[in-house]
Amino acid sequence: MIVFPNAKINLGLFVTSKRSDGYHNLETIFVPIKGYCDILEVLTNNESQADKFTNTGLLIDGKPENNLCLKALRLMRERANIPLLNIHLHKIIPFGAGLGGGSADAAFMLTLLNEQYNAGLNNDELESMASQIGADCAVFIRNQTVLAKGIGNEFAPVDICLSGLYLTLIIPPIHVPTALAYKDIKPKETDSPLNELIKMRINHWQEIIFNDFEESVFKNYPEIEEIKKMLYKNGALYASMSGSGSSVYGIFKNKPKLTWGKGNTIFSCKL
Repeated sequence: MIVFPNAKINLGLFVTSKRSDGYHNLETIFVPIKGYCDILEVLTNNESQADKFTNTGLLIDGKPENNLCLKALRLMRERANIPLLNIHLHKIIPFGAGLGGGSADAAFMLTLLNEQYNAGLNNDELESMASQIGADCAVFIRNQTVLAKGIGNEFAPVDICLSGLYLTLIIPPIHVPTALAYKDIKPKETDSPLNELIKMRINHWQEIIFNDFEESVFKNYPEIEEIKKMLYKNGALYASMSGSGSSVYGIFKNKPKLTWGKGNTIFSCKL
């Protein structure tokens, strides 16, 4: 079976408090970008005595057994009888870009195994398992636009329509370590909930909807801030960094024509 784990962007990202377990409580809107995907293939392995994991595209650092897809497999094996597997991941979504690529790979692995090997788990159970893998992993189970709180794993519907607008995503060749992004964060409660702010006209969002990680990331990587400024100069209705990573997106009324620096990845789609 082949599936296509997609990226996400964060529309607003407020860090509201630090938890006793060391994590932070967040408030954000996850928006799936279903046209920008990795490729994950899983087949039954009848030829060897162990699972086999291979990778093409962007190379993955670290040992294969530490890959999130294999962590998802180990979790699923606690709930279902799954044979040895051949797993191939063609990696397109960059690391450290705030797009959730690794989390998507793991979540799609869970849903694929649940379907392919008749594990019989419902979405609530799959989300609970996904939360054990990563903070934003669970959102990719249902893979819908949602308001998220907690560590990014408590979901509620959100009234938002971006249909007909264009998204341009620019990803510089920069990996932003999560620890660095959190280093200068000062958690604070929001004056107004994000699901209320989002009801304002989109051209007002830049004044009221922020990504709290931008301050610390822009200080260390000013070239990322320059991308955001460039998007506004080219007519973006709203622009923001996604997650705690390096990618910056702009939402436009009409499809823009942009080029931005050697080595950057640019992805555009209609929302």
